[in-house]
Amino acid sequence: MFVKICGLREPLTVDAAVQSGADAVGFVFAPGSPRTVDAATVRQLVQSVPDGIQTVGVFRRQPIEEVLATAHLAGVNTVQLHGGEPLDDFDRLRAEGFGTIRALSIDEYAHEARTAPEGLLAHRLLIDAPIPGAGEPFNPAALDAHPPQGDWLLAGGLTPENVAELIAAVSPAGVDVSSGVESTRGQKDVSLIRAFLAAARGV
Repeated sequence: MFVKICGLREPLTVDAAVQSGADAVGFVFAPGSPRTVDAATVRQLVQSVPDGIQTVGVFRRQPIEEVLATAHLAGVNTVQLHGGEPLDDFDRLRAEGFGTIRALSIDEYAHEARTAPEGLLAHRLLIDAPIPGAGEPFNPAALDAHPPQGDWLLAGGLTPENVAELIAAVSPAGVDVSSGVESTRGQKDVSLIRAFLAAARGV
């Protein structure tokens, strides 16, 4: 089970995620989020992340040139786009050496699964709640009509208490958590990070 801990901003919580066995750590560059961090800070944080663990920059509805410049400056190795960006943007990222994660809300996913399913397999897919970052899960039955294929990640309202149940319900290749390991909005909690990884890996 691939596990990504997202929205990190401090050395303590990055170290907790790494030491607890996370496969990826995420840093939010999208404006307006309580988890937004600047590229210079992330460049310092990723220096302590061992090789083999993905460092992910998360962007939302930002120009691709801005995304590329920020990702290079921050030193992340993977970029997650979370705003309905065109597939050409992902191709640009790949061409510049970044891994890619294409994040869609469950509503966006359902629409694309009906109308253009071929685009869903071009990049690693992350399926999120209708309002990303709100900490609310979606009903797993929403995936019944068009079960995701390939190496996809489940996100949206995951917590140490519900992650095992939701993994069992929809069988993702991995999970992504942010608000579910926070003590207050935007503030990560080391004990919750450890508990989440233990629960996800215990399935």
